[in-house]
Amino acid sequence: MSITKRLEEARRAFRQRDGQAAAMVHSPEAIAGAYQRRHAERHGAASHQYIGDLVYGGLDGIITTFAVVSGVAGAELGTHVVLILGLANLFADGFSMATGAYLSSKSEQEYYENELAREQWEIEHFPEGERLELYHLYLQQGYTEEDAHKLVEIKTKNPRTWLHSMMVEELGLLPDERKPLLSALATLAAFVTAGSLPLLVYLAGMVIPVPPHLSFPVSLALSALALFGLGAAKVYVTGQNPLRSGLEMLIVGGLAAGVAYAVGALLKGLGT
Repeated sequence: MSITKRLEEARRAFRQRDGQAAAMVHSPEAIAGAYQRRHAERHGAASHQYIGDLVYGGLDGIITTFAVVSGVAGAELGTHVVLILGLANLFADGFSMATGAYLSSKSEQEYYENELAREQWEIEHFPEGERLELYHLYLQQGYTEEDAHKLVEIKTKNPRTWLHSMMVEELGLLPDERKPLLSALATLAAFVTAGSLPLLVYLAGMVIPVPPHLSFPVSLALSALALFGLGAAKVYVTGQNPLRSGLEMLIVGGLAAGVAYAVGALLKGLGT
């Protein structure tokens, strides 16, 4: 069993409170087999990290675009206004989110690298001080003085392990293996793809006749299905129940659309 599969089984056993299944994934054979294959899985695990960008980018795309559609529909401004505002919002907000994802990821990695360089320099120049820091950190975590001394001795034998321990124990930092550009592209692609769903019926109306009174209900149905689907897909990031997660996202998106529709309806006189 791979380590990814083992984690999935462990999460499922926990959610179902299945003691027998949990015991199986914690057997010596399952644990040994999983960690023997861990190195081979690391490349796949790194690419798996972009699921969060895809899911959350898609959810934001649907909610914000459908909010625009709802506002325009509430104000009864017509199909051309829906397309102008919807497409402008789709690409402008998508680019904005992608830029934010890129800068955020890049800034976090730069901060980590700066702190890593500082810790490495301190270990090289003030090793006893760094050992003492680690010792007190373990005391704060509840270890006895004897155990804290043993842990420090073990952790500081290998310079790489020592450095990693200082980053985690002192600073609470873990490396982010995502590439900022790929994170930005995943966010943009998901935002534009999912965010275009509320506009599909209006775009189709430019080619084939669509009764005006059906456009908004169809857009509503497509958006609801997409919201539920992406909310359910969010479990790959959060590990929650897919039905609950889907309904939760459907409610949140519906509230946002409802507010936009109400505002549009209240202000529809301004568009005439």
